[in-house]
Amino acid sequence: QVQLVESGGGLVQAGGSLRLSCAASGGTFGAYTMGWWRQAPGSERELVASITWTGGIRYYADSVKGRVTISRANAKATVYLEMNTLKPEDTAVYYCAAKEAARARYDYQYWGQGTQVTVSS
Repeated sequence: QVQLVESGGGLVQAGGSLRLSCAASGGTFGAYTMGWWRQAPGSERELVASITWTGGIRYYADSVKGRVTISRANAKATVYLEMNTLKPEDTAVYYCAAKEAARARYDYQYWGQGTQVTVSS
């Protein structure tokens, strides 16, 4: 069983930056594809970015492409989401998630508790 704990959320002005971190424990971190999802009030949860265990393949949603970078440090069992040029529409609860690489793109097995990101205009 993998446990995921997010940190780094908060309140930031539009145009600002935040870096989210997710620390994993209880599993073989390097075996999982890691993802960051978000859910705004009244909206479905969406996959923002993902990264394979080698870091060789990264996915970004169109809504954040060019503004967000996902990275991971397998030795630290940590995945990061660097967000720049934040917009009010980026306001959401951000969740870290993990899945075995063989699973479908959106079929994540493990989830963190979420961290709130609020972007003020």
